[in-house]
Amino acid sequence: MTFSLLKAGRSDQVLAIDLGTRTTKAVLLNRTDKGMSLARFNVQDAPIYDKAMPQGLLTEHLRNMVEALQPRTKNATIAIGANDSILRSAELPLLPLPEMRQMLKFNAKNYLQQDLRDYVFDCCIVPPRGKAQPEAGKGGIVKYKVWVGGARREVLLNIESAAKEAGLLPNQVTLAVLGPINALELAQPEVFNKEIIALVDLGFRTSSISILDKGELCLSRSVEIGGDKLTTGLAEAMNVSYAEAEGIKMGMPKEVEVHLQPLVAPLGRELRASIDFFEHQREVTVGKILVSGGAARSEFILQLLQTELALPCKAWFPTQGLELSLSPQQMTEVEQVSATLTVAIGSAAMSLS
Repeated sequence: MTFSLLKAGRSDQVLAIDLGTRTTKAVLLNRTDKGMSLARFNVQDAPIYDKAMPQGLLTEHLRNMVEALQPRTKNATIAIGANDSILRSAELPLLPLPEMRQMLKFNAKNYLQQDLRDYVFDCCIVPPRGKAQPEAGKGGIVKYKVWVGGARREVLLNIESAAKEAGLLPNQVTLAVLGPINALELAQPEVFNKEIIALVDLGFRTSSISILDKGELCLSRSVEIGGDKLTTGLAEAMNVSYAEAEGIKMGMPKEVEVHLQPLVAPLGRELRASIDFFEHQREVTVGKILVSGGAARSEFILQLLQTELALPCKAWFPTQGLELSLSPQQMTEVEQVSATLTVAIGSAAMSLS
């Protein structure tokens, strides 16, 4: 799903940076004769700050990422999370995209049911399926389904300035929630194009839920449940430190099932509500759930979700659709971190497609 808040260029190499809450993930992808290759990746702790990240802190952080990856390109795609962006489905008149963006800029509340002053918007028009065409509404105006993404202008200007100070050309800023969708299309094109699936990306503080019907994004949500809530809840329940709880969560979850199950259950309920809403609207059935993110490495958490939802629930890895041109050291590390690179790889793939 091609979608950006700043205009993208085209290059044979792209640096994509996922500005996460706890960690920042970056990948360097090259275009090859056979497709795309992963040349390098880097995962670093994100800077600690109160509200908006100061530009100087972000500049230094981006410089560190560039130094680690040593890209030959200065072009960068940067993905921002749910705290700094919105993604909404709307019914809009069919207009040229620049006019559509202007219409939302001055009348967002009417179309998005929220006062989003000083936001920058981009739009992706969803083509009607088959021979079905949208019907004219009041005044004979035909409206189409459109996915609208937006971010505060202040956030975008801060990212743009910091990136340039770090020696990058931020030619694309996109939404993190779209990363898993684009990465899945690259990694599992048959599944993406032919199946009805729910995608769950387990983040640190928030998780994204996307439902795809044969390649069409039909539902997108962000929920305030992530790995941090699971670890914090486990630490409190067992009276251990946060670090110990994190190790227990990933290393021996069966031993703490009685504590972990009620922490995972709210995510299961949110996912069930999303699936039920989609199935009622579309009158079709979700066939399976694919999970990415750090906690996707836990087979036990996947099993808890599968039991809660009575649907196959599996981890998937965005590196499946890539050649791996990594150093020997990174080849030994990539399997461990692959699920956390989903947003970065999806954002890079969008720029190279």
